[in-house]
Amino acid sequence: MDSELLTDTFVDLADTMVADFDIIDFLHMLTDRSVALLSAAAAGVVLADPRGELRVAAASSEAVGLIELFQIQNDEGPCLECFRSGHSVTAPDLAGPEQRWPRFAAAATEAGFRTVEALPMRLRDQVIGALNLFWATPGPFEPGDLRIGQALADVATIGLLQERNLRRSETVAEQLQAALNSRVVIEQAKGKLAERSATDMDSAFRMLRDHARNTNRRLTDVARDFVDNPSMNFPSPPLRSPGGARPGPASG
Repeated sequence: MDSELLTDTFVDLADTMVADFDIIDFLHMLTDRSVALLSAAAAGVVLADPRGELRVAAASSEAVGLIELFQIQNDEGPCLECFRSGHSVTAPDLAGPEQRWPRFAAAATEAGFRTVEALPMRLRDQVIGALNLFWATPGPFEPGDLRIGQALADVATIGLLQERNLRRSETVAEQLQAALNSRVVIEQAKGKLAERSATDMDSAFRMLRDHARNTNRRLTDVARDFVDNPSMNFPSPPLRSPGGARPGPASG
């Protein structure tokens, strides 16, 4: 494991006091860093809306975003159980017999995922969502990796609640609802940009996010501007190598 990246990640997750804090970019950083640090194939975050219903807030790839949505729509899967219980939930082999979530297991396996670890985003008794990690191959989890994954979820939760406290004009419910509304705009922009550029949704998202970072703007603002003005230009995203190997023993 990259110890320097791990340290930087905890610092970045704790730093929500900046004036232009962008909750959507923050959650995507959480999923991307979780994938990189824990050698996962993908990661997703689900958050509760003001009515307590789960919604997809961030995903490291389009495929895992659809799987997260499948869980919510079918009311079945480890992330729902994790959110409702407030405890981590493990699915070590989704292709094995006697699945607890047969429809979810079939859909996840078809999408190329064999193992899931759902970690609660929780502070004491308050559970606001779940961080879900997916791997392409079955196998046992390293206890140290799971502790790091839960620590990432915990620090992110504290960061979100801290940001709420610094901006007391918004309640937690209002803040999370704003984040979920921002995701709708980003999904619209991804779809338009993917169609215009003849590329996939993951590449379109990277183009949006890279443009936001290169211009020091909020991801949501860039997405909204593009939806309103589809003639905006974006540089092509760099090629990314696929991940998803089973994590080995922690190092570094």
